[in-house]
Amino acid sequence: MTYGQIAAIISTPRAARVVGFALRALPANTNIPWQRVINSQGIISIHNQIFTPQLQAELLKKEGIRVEKCDDNYIIDLDKYLVAV
Repeated sequence: MTYGQIAAIISTPRAARVVGFALRALPANTNIPWQRVINSQGIISIHNQIFTPQLQAELLKKEGIRVEKCDDNYIIDLDKYLVAV
């Protein structure tokens, strides 16, 4: 899912950044599947000391998601993997 999709589900469709802030504030031992949330362009965009783009890419690959590295970005094919809501 994208940050915007989650924002829409919680009835705040313009609050995608708030979703990102909430995910970045999660503790390291969380059971919330934060790695499944990407930006609307299909790019992994979370950055903090615990949840890194590299870690998110690794976790997604373990779930069978194909992640491509292009320059400094990790990209997911939204046409293939995006969940419709």
